[in-house]
Amino acid sequence: MTGRESHRIKDAEKKRVLDEAARKRRARKALEALEQDNFQDDPHADLVMSKKLPKFQESIKNGKEKKGKRKGAEYFRAKYRKNFQQLLEEDKQRPNYESAAAPPPKKPVRHFCAVCGNFSQYSCTACGTRYCRVRCLRTHQDTRCLKWTA
Repeated sequence: MTGRESHRIKDAEKKRVLDEAARKRRARKALEALEQDNFQDDPHADLVMSKKLPKFQESIKNGKEKKGKRKGAEYFRAKYRKNFQQLLEEDKQRPNYESAAAPPPKKPVRHFCAVCGNFSQYSCTACGTRYCRVRCLRTHQDTRCLKWTA
């Protein structure tokens, strides 16, 4: 008769464990894949408005038509469209959240469960994602752990 063994311990020996560099590389590849998937040129960017078409959104003030329409936010969004990488480069030049300086915290860092959002004490041995209990670990392993690959 054999003694009782933990099923999780046996499974952990079979799994591939990633070091910190591999985790960062995997996250960077996933972000690049998302960027490639999301970026597309605006199909309507080349369209030119015809002056002969009727204007449906004219505003009339005191019985007179308003002359000289200001260009709205949509015009500038379409004209100065940037992809995610361009926005990141532009953001690095301005003072932002990452460049702000603050004294180190006096309390320890809090970690949160990637599945339910509660405080977590444990991390996945394969990918390093945080979880709080066995139920969340099972959910993570079934649906999230190393599933997104670029």
